[in-house]
Amino acid sequence: MTASAPKAIKLNPSDNVLVALTNLAQSETVTDSGQSYRLTENIPGKHKFAAEDFPVGAQILMYGVPVGRTREPIAKGGLLTTRNVAHDAASFSAKTAEVSWSAPDISPWRERTFLGYHRADGQVGTRNYWLVLPLVFCENRNIEALREAFEEELGYGRPKLYRQQVRALINSYQAATPDTPTPEARPSTRPSPNPVFPNIDGIRFLLHQGGCGGTRDDSRALCGLLAGYIHHPNVAGATVLSLGCQNAQVTDLLEELQKRDPARSKPVYVFEQQKSGLESAMLSDAIQQTFVGLIEANKAERKPAPLSALTVGLKCGGSDGFSGISANPAVGHVSDMLAALGGKSMLSEFPELCGSEQNLINRCIDPATSDKFIHLMRSYQARAKAVNSGFEMNPSPGNIRDGLLTDAMKSAGAATKGGTSPVNDVLDYPEYVRATGLSLQCTPGNDVECVSAQVGAGASVVLFTTGLGTPTGNPIAPVIKLSTNSALAERMADIIDIDTGAVIRGESTIEEMGNAILDLVVNVASGTVQTKAESLRQDDFIPWKRGVSL
Repeated sequence: MTASAPKAIKLNPSDNVLVALTNLAQSETVTDSGQSYRLTENIPGKHKFAAEDFPVGAQILMYGVPVGRTREPIAKGGLLTTRNVAHDAASFSAKTAEVSWSAPDISPWRERTFLGYHRADGQVGTRNYWLVLPLVFCENRNIEALREAFEEELGYGRPKLYRQQVRALINSYQAATPDTPTPEARPSTRPSPNPVFPNIDGIRFLLHQGGCGGTRDDSRALCGLLAGYIHHPNVAGATVLSLGCQNAQVTDLLEELQKRDPARSKPVYVFEQQKSGLESAMLSDAIQQTFVGLIEANKAERKPAPLSALTVGLKCGGSDGFSGISANPAVGHVSDMLAALGGKSMLSEFPELCGSEQNLINRCIDPATSDKFIHLMRSYQARAKAVNSGFEMNPSPGNIRDGLLTDAMKSAGAATKGGTSPVNDVLDYPEYVRATGLSLQCTPGNDVECVSAQVGAGASVVLFTTGLGTPTGNPIAPVIKLSTNSALAERMADIIDIDTGAVIRGESTIEEMGNAILDLVVNVASGTVQTKAESLRQDDFIPWKRGVSL
């Protein structure tokens, strides 16, 4: 903390608790907005203390909304804990107010561009990948066989099966194209110092445990998610392996792809094992066709694109008591700037919007949009209750240790990632993003399931805030990790891309930090900066089975 930095902060004038910005000692007196508070016990940084005497049953307010209710009396200056505070959240109803928004100044960004891959359907990618995926878990072993063959011969790992065929194709291709671009033409995201295909960022292989044996709804949702990945602007084309008899049929995948890309503008090669006969025959055909696809994908080059072509996922995970003060509102400022620029952003994690629903409902552009949000929130909550759970069970032990005592408290800070702009659309899982500006997307809070869903809906970059640290990444979209505090950025420097701790120290405003984040987004989108998750090959992918997780 700097000498002039506050030691505690009240986040909204109507709040009746303050957040400690550093460790505070019993009997210490702190001030905020002209008010003094003498502490009755030690208050760890990130935790909350009472701004007034609370009787049993008193409502706790943060960010101007209810976040809990007292189980026991708490004296003014006393520490809030899970022992003396229980979850409580505001109810919500139909839209009660019209949208009013003051857009931020975007004049410095209006002419800014990034270097992206322009796709035939009008989308612009931040990376250029070929995708290989199974329709059912029975094909995971064959996906691994293709991974071994391609990654090893293209310089990514240990020698495995099917390498000779890929090596022969590489030799033939290089002999026929002596003017192949040199490795120096490759952007900094290249996975190898001597790539065969300098304009391809890599081949990504998805594995999952779905496609059969579950509900028909789960299989259809999986097909929708996989179709979103194929349609994604960071993907040049795809190879799909199917067994043949599973619930997730090839026709289902193609129908979902048709919804997202009616022109079917990308090559998609499908191989069905029960029709191919020998496994080796299917894999040999898959290798041959995929190699042809790679040759075509390598013809793509980065070209300037406006920032309105960006779609950004907004995510938090491993959150702490500073998340809603530093990184999340800074990301919210980025979301608002993208909305003003004509770009897209997605606020997801419905269990972490608990208690903040009415504000989001009133920000919806029309009753149809707000009604869809209400329906999805209530349906999700009912599904959670049906398996003896609920949104109030969302905070993890780590969240609680670092000051997020209730789901409503966690949610009030998480919702700030969505800024203040109008909500232009609401997406059910696994729908693809449509509207410019801010969309709400129904996903769980689970880090990998949520990021997998955001990317499946079209996020070409993900902004992921964390107070405790998490390595979460994605196979095809760069995930930018933002620390809420500088101690984390120093301790886990290998996973953090940008530190927002200067906000806590009073050395940066939310707007200044938001500008720094957007500048990093542009550089990452252009391929001149590789995220830490990309460097670590943190290629996490988990489809959501609705109702099972929060």
